[in-house]
Amino acid sequence: MPIQISRQELADWLNDTLQPERFRDYCPNGLQVQGRDGIRRIVTGVTASQALIEAAVALDADAILAHHGWFWKNEDPCIRGPKHSRLSTLMAREINLFAYHLPLDAHLEWGNNAQLARVMDWVPDVRPDGAPRRCGPDDLVWLGAPARDMTVGTLAADIAHRLGREPLVIGEPGRPVRRLAWCTGAAQGMMDAALAAGADCYVSGEISEPTVHLARETGAAYISAGHHATERYGIRALGAAIEARFGVPCEFVDIDNPV
Repeated sequence: MPIQISRQELADWLNDTLQPERFRDYCPNGLQVQGRDGIRRIVTGVTASQALIEAAVALDADAILAHHGWFWKNEDPCIRGPKHSRLSTLMAREINLFAYHLPLDAHLEWGNNAQLARVMDWVPDVRPDGAPRRCGPDDLVWLGAPARDMTVGTLAADIAHRLGREPLVIGEPGRPVRRLAWCTGAAQGMMDAALAAGADCYVSGEISEPTVHLARETGAAYISAGHHATERYGIRALGAAIEARFGVPCEFVDIDNPV
């Protein structure tokens, strides 16, 4: 018989591991849509889109584990259009949907920021207690440096090579990067906190109009490396941890997104 865990067992482990109660988030974290009780196969992905759901159906998965789930604050609560299509597909197949947003960004081992540092070979600063040095709301922004000497231009080229996405760079390419800060996804609004903590280069997923002026006026560099591109690694690492602990297959499906 295939290895199976219960929906509740998985939910309890995820909640104990990621501690969603610590965060002021924009969506519910945890089990968002209830499906069948027994879980033999899990599909993981960045966003619970229709394409990811259809991949889960094709793979005969019992659960989806995503970083970007549903039911965001201030969104239209009506179940119609794409929202109806997604939900009806899940419920017809009794597929569970688990989603963790800020808790997955922040986790010290399997989180998006921790995993981006691993992929990019960045060295986090360490506090006296051994934890990585962080700043900003909920300590989401990580602080550190590249493992070798780099300029803004060589750092951007390394990001393009490792993430497979050409980043948008604001700043002087020849300027050395001495103090690096990073936060995956749409965290451009946390650049102030990164600069206050001493960073001279900040890397995030998205960019907005005010970010350009802040970078120019402070002389710091900003690198927009892609929301999806920077957040592929946490959910994949979390799935691998589940598979190692419970023996249940977890397959990461990368639905590309140019943002």
